[in-house]
Amino acid sequence: MLPPTIGRVPPDPRKAKADYERGLNLAARGDDRGAVAAFRSAVRLDPAMSAAWRKLGDVLTRLGDAEGADSAYMSYVGSAGTDGDLIRAAHALLDEQWGAAERLLRARLRSAPTDVAAMRLLAEAYIGLDRCKDAAALMERALALAPSFAAGRHTLATALFRQSKNAEALPHLERLVAGKPRDVAYRTMLGASLALLGRYDRAIEIYEGIIADAPGHSAVRVNYGNALRQAGRRDDAVRAYRACLDIAPAVGEAYWNLANLKTEAFSADDIAAMRQALAGGDVAVRDRVYLHYALGHALEQSGEYAGSFAHYAEGAKLRRGQITYSAEAATDQVRRAASLFTPAFFAARADYGCADPAPIFIVGMPRAGSTLIEQILSSHSAVEGTRELPEIGNIVADLAGGQAAYPACLAGLDRDALAAVGERYIERTRVYRRTDRRFFIDKNPTNWAHVGLIHLILPHARIIDARRAPMASCFAAFKQYFVNGMAFSYDLTELGRYYNDYVALMAHFETALPGRIYRVLYEDMVDHTDAEIRRLLDYCELPFEAGCLRFWETRRAVVTPSSEQVRRPIFRESVAQWRHYAEWLGALEAVLRSTGGGEGRSELATDEHG
Repeated sequence: MLPPTIGRVPPDPRKAKADYERGLNLAARGDDRGAVAAFRSAVRLDPAMSAAWRKLGDVLTRLGDAEGADSAYMSYVGSAGTDGDLIRAAHALLDEQWGAAERLLRARLRSAPTDVAAMRLLAEAYIGLDRCKDAAALMERALALAPSFAAGRHTLATALFRQSKNAEALPHLERLVAGKPRDVAYRTMLGASLALLGRYDRAIEIYEGIIADAPGHSAVRVNYGNALRQAGRRDDAVRAYRACLDIAPAVGEAYWNLANLKTEAFSADDIAAMRQALAGGDVAVRDRVYLHYALGHALEQSGEYAGSFAHYAEGAKLRRGQITYSAEAATDQVRRAASLFTPAFFAARADYGCADPAPIFIVGMPRAGSTLIEQILSSHSAVEGTRELPEIGNIVADLAGGQAAYPACLAGLDRDALAAVGERYIERTRVYRRTDRRFFIDKNPTNWAHVGLIHLILPHARIIDARRAPMASCFAAFKQYFVNGMAFSYDLTELGRYYNDYVALMAHFETALPGRIYRVLYEDMVDHTDAEIRRLLDYCELPFEAGCLRFWETRRAVVTPSSEQVRRPIFRESVAQWRHYAEWLGALEAVLRSTGGGEGRSELATDEHG
C-alpha cells in the first residue's frame, strides 16, 4: 500500500515529525490540501509513522478521496504493529482478557476515533464477550473508512456468522476469497456459511479444494463431513470424519459427529482411542467436551449406562462452564410474555401483521420430534423443509435493542410496523428456500418463546407444538451436545425449569389464542402414525398425499441430530430409553414434579418412543 517513491527517500524521522506537526496545524486551520501535502511528506520521510498515515486518511476522507483514504488507512494498519497500546490490547486478546482489551481500546478510540486497527481489535474483544452485534456495527464503520481492510472484513464476517446472519456474511466472504483464493480461513468460513444456507454442493466443493491444497488440515475435514451428512451422503461423511481422526486422533468433534449420526457403531478400538485422548493433558476443553459426549453415546450403545451417564454429565459440566445462562432470566421472560399477551391484547390487533401464509413453524423442546414432523410435511408437494432458521431470533435481538425491553416493545408497534416486521421475516428467509413450493417450514424449537411475536407479525402462519413426555424429552436434550444455543440443556435442574417454562407459556397461549397452535404428541405419532399424519395435514389445510406416510423416502438435506433417523420408518428401538438412567435423574424429576411435569399425555412416566 505504500507509494513507490517512499523507498527512494532517505528516512529522516526528525524532519518527518516536523512535517507531521505542520500537517496537524494546517488541518486545524481548515487547509486540508496543505495538510495532505505535509502528511505525505512525513510518511515519505518516515514510512513507519503510523499516526501520520491515519491523519492522512482522515483528511483525504474529508476531501472525498475515498480511494486515497483507503490506501492511507491500510498503510496505517501496516505500520501500527509497533504501537504500544495496540500491542498491549492484542496480548490481552490472546489471553482472552476481553474486558481488559475493551477498556484499553475504548480509551484509544476516544482520542483517535478513526483508528481502524483499534476498531478491529475492539470488535474481536466484543466477539469474545458475545457482543457480536456491537462488533459488526464497529467493523461496518471501519470498512466505510477502509474498504480494503481485509482483516477487518473477516472480523465483520465472523461477527455476522456468530449471529447466524449467514446471508449477510456471504458477500464479505466472497470478496475475501476473491482477493485471496488460497486462504484457508476465508474459504473455510465461506464453506460453513454456504452450508448453513443450504448450499451444500458448493460448500462441499470448497472443502474438497481446501483438502486438496492442505491435506493435513483436520478441522476442514470435520466441516466437510458435516456438509456431506447434511446433503444425505452418510457414508462419505463417515469417511471424512475417519480421515480427520487418522490425521489428528484427539479431535473430539469428529468422534461426536460419528456418534451424532445415531447409526454409527463405535468399536472397542474407538472407545480406547477416545479414552486415551481424554487422558492426554494437552487436550483442549472443547475437544474434551466432544469426547465425553461421544463416549457417553458409545457406552450407551453397549449398555454400560453408569459409565455412559458419567461421561454425559462430565461433558455437560464442562460445557456449562463455557456458557452464560440464567434460568431466572428465562422464567422472567416467560412471565413478562404471559403478562403482555392477553386475549384483549391480541383482540385489539386482530387484523395486524403480514398476511403471507407461507411459514409453518414447528416449536418446542429440542429432540422432541420436530425433525420427524418436518420430514412428514416436507414429503408433501406443497411444502418445503428448510432448517432451524435464525430469523425470528434476529428480529427479537433487533427489537430488544430499542428503547423498550422485549416483549414489551411490541405494544408500541402499530399495524404498519408489525406488517413490516412480518415482511422482513418473509424476505430474509427467502435465501434458505430452494423451490417454489407454497409453504416452507421453520423448525427452530426455541421459537416457542416467541409465539406471541409470530402471531402478531404472521397471523396466518401455522404453529405446531412438538411435544414429548417430560422425562424422555429432557433426557434426550441432556445427552445431546448442541453446537449453538440450548444453553439450558447442560444442567438437569435448569433443564427441568426450562421445560416447565415452555409448558406454562404454551398453556397460556392455548387460552389467549384458542385453536391457534396445534400440538403433536410424539408418542401418539409413533403409536398412531397414519391417523396423526392425516390430522396434521388437516391442520395445515393440506390435501392428503400418500407420500407423507412414506416420509423416509423423501430425499432432502436434513441438518439436525435426527438427520439419519428420519430417513428410516418410525421405530421403537429406544422405548423407555431414559429409564436406563432413572437413578441419576432425580434432580430433573424433582423439578418436573414441582409443577406436575406437564399436562395431558405428558405425565412423567410416559415411555419414550424413538
